[in-house]
Amino acid sequence: MSKVQVPAVRESIRTVLKGSQEKDRKFTETIELQIGLKNYDPQRDKRFSGTVKLPNVPRPKMSVAILGDAHDCDRAKEIGLEFMSVEDLKKLNKNKKLIKKLAKKYDAFLASESLIKQIPRLLGPGLHKAGKFPTPVTHNDDLNAKADELRSTIKFQLKKVLCLGVAVGHVKMSEDELVANIMLSINFLSENQRNFFYFPYFFLVPLSNGNLPKYF
Repeated sequence: MSKVQVPAVRESIRTVLKGSQEKDRKFTETIELQIGLKNYDPQRDKRFSGTVKLPNVPRPKMSVAILGDAHDCDRAKEIGLEFMSVEDLKKLNKNKKLIKKLAKKYDAFLASESLIKQIPRLLGPGLHKAGKFPTPVTHNDDLNAKADELRSTIKFQLKKVLCLGVAVGHVKMSEDELVANIMLSINFLSENQRNFFYFPYFFLVPLSNGNLPKYF
């Protein structure tokens, strides 16, 4: 269990939310959790990577599209979820530039279970390289719920730098929602990286002054 206590997190969130109200911005600021690891050698120790589903959607505007069969494309159209059919994918003709453009257009993808094995053949390794290989869905799945599940899932991935950063919410969320998301994120990392000391702090993104105010 993490040594970070809920009262400290709650007080920090209040400071963050108060600061966000002092400036009238035309966009919703994201709250990002940055965690620095100590006594960790990325060259020697195993690279950490893991995902966790948060109880409250931290990225409601995250763009999701489904690569669907005829049935799922019809379902997506009914709920206003963007989609691409098999014919649409074939038109890309494995063009690397077009596939790269597709990967940049959306933050995440769903794909009909019947198509998931065809994705590499239709698109090559482009989506996989971008870290956006589709999540499979069945005809019984609620597409809106599946899209929100993607929006609620954050990924910790430690590479060469001793710092992990993930979006855990935004300034329009309630204090309780932010506390729940942040504590689950910290405890998840604590359980998976218990051999290393770490010093979490979070800040608003983007920051006009470029500084990273540490709150705990």
